[in-house]
Amino acid sequence: MSEGSRLIEQYRDEGIRRVKLAFTDIDGVMRGKYISLDKFASIAEGQSGFCDCVLGWDVNDQLYDNARFTGWHTAFPDALYRLDLATERRLKEEGGLPLFLAQFVDDDSGQHPICPRSRLQAVLNQAEAQGFGAKMAFEYEFFIFKETPQSAADKGYRDLVPLTPGNFGYSALRTFALSDLFNEFMDYCDDHNLALEGVHCETGPGVWEAALAVDDALEAADKASLFKTLTKAFFQKRGMMATFMAKWSMDYPGQSGHLHQSLFHLDSAGSAFFDAKDSMSMSPVMKQYVAGVEKFLPDLLAVVAPTINSYSRLVKGAWAPTAATWGLENRTCALRVIQGSEKAQRMEFRVGSADANPYLTAAATLGAGLKGIEGGLPLGEPVSGNAYEQQDDLAGDRQFATNLSDATRKFARSKVVQQIFGAAFQEHFSASREWEVREYERHVNDWQLTRYFEII
Repeated sequence: MSEGSRLIEQYRDEGIRRVKLAFTDIDGVMRGKYISLDKFASIAEGQSGFCDCVLGWDVNDQLYDNARFTGWHTAFPDALYRLDLATERRLKEEGGLPLFLAQFVDDDSGQHPICPRSRLQAVLNQAEAQGFGAKMAFEYEFFIFKETPQSAADKGYRDLVPLTPGNFGYSALRTFALSDLFNEFMDYCDDHNLALEGVHCETGPGVWEAALAVDDALEAADKASLFKTLTKAFFQKRGMMATFMAKWSMDYPGQSGHLHQSLFHLDSAGSAFFDAKDSMSMSPVMKQYVAGVEKFLPDLLAVVAPTINSYSRLVKGAWAPTAATWGLENRTCALRVIQGSEKAQRMEFRVGSADANPYLTAAATLGAGLKGIEGGLPLGEPVSGNAYEQQDDLAGDRQFATNLSDATRKFARSKVVQQIFGAAFQEHFSASREWEVREYERHVNDWQLTRYFEII
């Protein structure tokens, strides 16, 4: 019996009447729908269609006016998708209803030129061709408020009441006082196959940090995408609200989306990053990988810092890097090499913000690292001490763009971006970021009114 047939028979025996499917769009927004069990039975091991406007919408469901892939000129045909049956979760708060992740596909290649999950899968195929598999683990910071979506909107997202007051980084007091909520949240994540290695309070009112357990790269990105959506749902169902904005207030550090990563040899399953004889335990492969990410990171910045707000986080002294640097156990660098055993040797990517699409962050860093290996790139000396104090001395091409517009221009012209993501994705994503910049520029914000209304 096939897996699809087995699941359908099981669901009918259980009296399950529908399933939920979801996918992650360009901006990392999870979209989807319920389908009947009969519909699921008809597509479980085949394909179905979803209006391709969902790949041409911004976060406010507005259609890009500058994209060739989809728009009024294409008449919005269905884009084909398939369900990944291996991603099944049972939704605890929906009576065990099954959830599956969907991926857009192309008739010819089986992948899709725009779908973020498909783009990651394409980079993983590149890794496999080089003899490598990848392990990854995401960790996220997010602020929690005693607000609902309606109350926050009614307040104009100002004067929001945080879950707890004050700066309580790594506070044991907060975890004791809120032990019921912490434990319920961790159990909720476990129940949805989103195991957390740890959760703690970070510095700032009502901010938590959660580290997802390591997994194969595609599964890790799946879990990261689901984690963000299910975390927001968890708190909203309890009369609270969580945000993964890169920076919701200039009074506090931004919310990161760090990504730990390593390669292993497919033929032996042994670490491709660990070398016991090296003073930093770094294999030649790891040095080339880190060199690739360091070199190509400025070109890829628009993917890992994809919103206007992302660049409010990337400022000196705010626990976020402003240039492509690497160091050994150095949290002021963009790339932190963590020295350890064969199982623990890895690189932590510290540039990504919590608002980034996990599939694209994974694809960008892995793709850049593979380019480093492919080109045998040499790795320079690690930054020792405070990287912020040394970044002004770096070559200009290692400095990050300070806004989305400049980052997008660099992304759109980059040859390595095209090699990693494909020309179609490069063009479409660039158009989507140009649209985001124009949407921002046509609005007057509070700072401008306060600054200029009377005095000018």
